[in-house]
Amino acid sequence: MAAGSGPGEGRGEPVGFRVETDVMVAMRDGVTLATDVWIPDGGEPRPALLVRLPYGKNGFPTTGYLPSTPSLVEAGYCVVWQDCRGMYRSNGEFRPQVDDPTDGADTIAWIREQSWCDGTVGMYGPSYLGWVQWAAATHGVEGLRAIAPTVSSTDAYLEPWYGPGGALSWQTAWMWSVQQGLQLAMKAGRFESLAQLATLLADPQVHLAHLPLTDQPAVHDAAAWFPEYLRHPSRDEFWDGLSYLERVDEVAMPVLQVAGWFDPFLGSALRSFVRLRNEGSPALRDEHRLVIGPWDHLNNEGVYYERNFGLSASSYAADLAGTHLRFFDRHLRGNAASDSGAPVRIFVMGIDQWRDEHDWPLPDTTYVDYFLESGGRANTLEGDGVLSTQTPTSDAADTIVYDPTDPVPTVGGRILSPVGAGPVDQTPVERRRDVLCFTTPVFDDPVDVTGPVTLVLHVTSTAVDTDFTGKLVDVFPDSRTLYLTDGILRARYRSSFREPELLEAGRIYELTLDLGATSNVFLPGHALRLEVSSSNFPRYGRNTNTGGVIAEDGPENVVVATNRVLHGPSHPSRLVLPIIHR
Repeated sequence: MAAGSGPGEGRGEPVGFRVETDVMVAMRDGVTLATDVWIPDGGEPRPALLVRLPYGKNGFPTTGYLPSTPSLVEAGYCVVWQDCRGMYRSNGEFRPQVDDPTDGADTIAWIREQSWCDGTVGMYGPSYLGWVQWAAATHGVEGLRAIAPTVSSTDAYLEPWYGPGGALSWQTAWMWSVQQGLQLAMKAGRFESLAQLATLLADPQVHLAHLPLTDQPAVHDAAAWFPEYLRHPSRDEFWDGLSYLERVDEVAMPVLQVAGWFDPFLGSALRSFVRLRNEGSPALRDEHRLVIGPWDHLNNEGVYYERNFGLSASSYAADLAGTHLRFFDRHLRGNAASDSGAPVRIFVMGIDQWRDEHDWPLPDTTYVDYFLESGGRANTLEGDGVLSTQTPTSDAADTIVYDPTDPVPTVGGRILSPVGAGPVDQTPVERRRDVLCFTTPVFDDPVDVTGPVTLVLHVTSTAVDTDFTGKLVDVFPDSRTLYLTDGILRARYRSSFREPELLEAGRIYELTLDLGATSNVFLPGHALRLEVSSSNFPRYGRNTNTGGVIAEDGPENVVVATNRVLHGPSHPSRLVLPIIHR
């Protein structure tokens, strides 16, 4: 136990507190979880804020996504941090996402029994720390009054594993599993496994490129869930218990969500916010909050090598800590005036300004079709591909020769990486022959694109299964082409994630790709470009084009696919953009 003091509850006077460390809290099956508690002096019961994490409560870094524990204690909250089951100082076996609903419920029940808690509990935190909040909130845990998940997911199939297009989010899944396996090997004293995993992380690209995907013995041994998740590429019953999206409308408490335009989990935040507002309790509709900044999963500064979004872009300038505190004051303390702002706050790139909105998608959105056009030579940025709001007058087709052994490399975007994510120049990608580029004329006036982006493609393939990708970029006057948003569709999942259907070679299909969402004003002198291809590796696992179990296909099995994108009046392939007129 330790004691300390700090400025008090916003009034400037010191506040004493004590810290109880490694309290072993028993779960319903007898497993005990290591828990630290910060308790302000005074003796009176107070609201409690809970963080549950698999990354180590004693060493988790302070980031702009996470209000500091001292600031919350100084504001008069008891703060509880707990290592998830099987991780660091907690006992039991770590099974990602499986035990979090019951462990969260049992922990909250224990908190409410303590003399220092007044019976009201909130939860906060990013990434997996957000997942455990949804796990508790969708299971009717008594006393849980508000949650604040940040850059997090409500559906393990969609994020982080197989994405909204059914393609394996390979880099994210592999990297997270290796890192968690490393911690488990360290905890168990398995030094041989520890050395093997450290070797993988020293040169991840070699191992990410290895086929088949199932041939990763060091990862399989250290992370028991990894091979199991690879065995379920379709959305079968295995995933139903790892999804809270279908139960979001049952959440009986306000939710503050923080997301980033370049975070892999952005789609989850948007889907759950829309569902909470439209299908949840009418009484809570205007209590939910959504904040989206120019951030990725790990960088919340708004500063990237090729793009600086300005002084107001960081999570600190946006006062995320204050946003959390006002939200909890309103819903845990009943201070109705503390958080009465607009439900949605977004950072609009291009003009680099914050904007308050009343809903998502924005009510004044006009969805505009930008048709794909070319003379059949849209390959590379030097090709003849054009985007136009005018209906095409002639039919044509462009060809992508997709070789799984030479995929289009991921350059920036929504990747789980401490470096290299976000708005990176796509010029190296656009020089490849297997990338089609369709570009608008240079804009004379600002064009505000804010909302969900959709790509409709009319396609054929020589393979029985293949992928199609789309990427939206901002073409700057200095010729930089900076990433904004992207998506992929694995063709076998064009109708259903549960019941895959292979293609008939040569048959024309209309595919609809979810390209995520963005908010960007294309300034005068800029242009908008769409890239279309069939791979984005290692962000997404390569489709081997065989129609079989992709994760089990070795390099000797892969099939080269000739994929065609048809466009014109007979086959109106088009990019559907959310345009804001103000």
